[in-house]
Amino acid sequence: MTGRGIRHSEDDEDLGVEEVLALVKEDRDIAAVPSPQDGTGAHDSPAPGSSALRHQTAPRAADGRHKATPWPEARETAARAARAGVRRAPVSVPLDAALGLVLAAPLSALTDLPSFDTSAMDGWAVAGPGPWAVRDEGVLAGHAEHEPLADGEAVRIATGARIPLDTTAVLRSEHGRTDGKGRLHASRELPHGQDIRPRGQECRSGDHLLAPGTLVTPAVLGLAAAAGYDTLTAVPRPRADVLVLGDELLTEGRPHDGLIRDALGPMLPPWLRALGAEVTAVRRLGDDAEALYRAITGSDADLVVTTGGTAAGPVDHVHPTLRRMGAELLVNGVEVRPGHPMLLARTKEDQHLVGLPGNPLAAVSGLLTLAEPVLRTLAARPAQEPYALPVTDAVHGHPYDTRLIPVVLRGDRAVPLHYNGPAMLRGVAAADALAVVPPGGARPGQEVEILDLPWAAAGIGVCFT
Repeated sequence: MTGRGIRHSEDDEDLGVEEVLALVKEDRDIAAVPSPQDGTGAHDSPAPGSSALRHQTAPRAADGRHKATPWPEARETAARAARAGVRRAPVSVPLDAALGLVLAAPLSALTDLPSFDTSAMDGWAVAGPGPWAVRDEGVLAGHAEHEPLADGEAVRIATGARIPLDTTAVLRSEHGRTDGKGRLHASRELPHGQDIRPRGQECRSGDHLLAPGTLVTPAVLGLAAAAGYDTLTAVPRPRADVLVLGDELLTEGRPHDGLIRDALGPMLPPWLRALGAEVTAVRRLGDDAEALYRAITGSDADLVVTTGGTAAGPVDHVHPTLRRMGAELLVNGVEVRPGHPMLLARTKEDQHLVGLPGNPLAAVSGLLTLAEPVLRTLAARPAQEPYALPVTDAVHGHPYDTRLIPVVLRGDRAVPLHYNGPAMLRGVAAADALAVVPPGGARPGQEVEILDLPWAAAGIGVCFT
């Protein structure tokens, strides 16, 4: 998508210092929030149930102009807003649907593990000192308890099989041999209890295994199944609706006649799933203020994500629609490049809206700045532990704003990628992470904060479930 509602390129790599300063001055001269007299439906009554909400104008600088929110503060505001919402009730989820959720209740063992004495190896269960007479019938996993062994007896046994009563050890297959009379001998010393997993070795029934707040990984699913669970009590996935705005967008084929392909419609749903959301709807609305109003007020998702229309142009309907609804504007513009004209609003007591810029990389910036903290908090997921890496090359910065640029991680360093303008996806498509570049830029070797992309941190097979 091109920069609908964005008045200049935010690709500072291609700009000199004087040009950047001129663009910054232009930004300061733009009032990002139209007056209440502008836009469709500005004087309409608030939507039903929204009387407790209010549309707040964003903070103003000393000169009365719109003041964007600093990038770290915007992320904290998004997380805090989600915490302040209506508490979401835990749900009971089958094991095959629980991957990536967070436990809402302790996981306690429903059985001893193992639930009976088992063989840890293929070999022979033996009783007393050898040599041993070997029984004809062996013991397999999943079979009922075998007859007790007498001293001097052995029986073939498979890994995981129930140990016969009075067994003193398991002799591994590679450590035993039979003589011409069919008697079993050990080729090395065999301590008492060798290769027997006693009942309750891992846990006893009722033991505390995992605390609430634990992320359900494949290993957690395995432990839960072994401990006797068919379902888990977990925090439900936050539901997200995606509303794609713009009359200029094509859903197939090549760009032509001033029309361009929609990059965000295919990109946002899987990205939101990677952030832990259940995407419940993807709707293409064009530049239709009434359709946008109906879509937002009719949504029962926890988070509504819109694309484009967040500035003050003639077809930028997001702000007027939020005013019409009586929404509470929490973040109105962020001091970050790309993605400056993003926003966060509370549209209902239990619903938020993240307005993303229309440019693709700017939309990615908005996802990681505002949508990620909201979804993470709603899903009760832990935040990424902050870490920093030195950049291999100098990175141009914005004079006043934070800058997010795609990087690949090579050992203990971050390599900045080209094609990092707000309308470009070529850089982030090859990236492992985004580097958080402070105002003024970063010199070679300077450490900067790193935001991992979810699939780089968790693996595609995990995070897209």
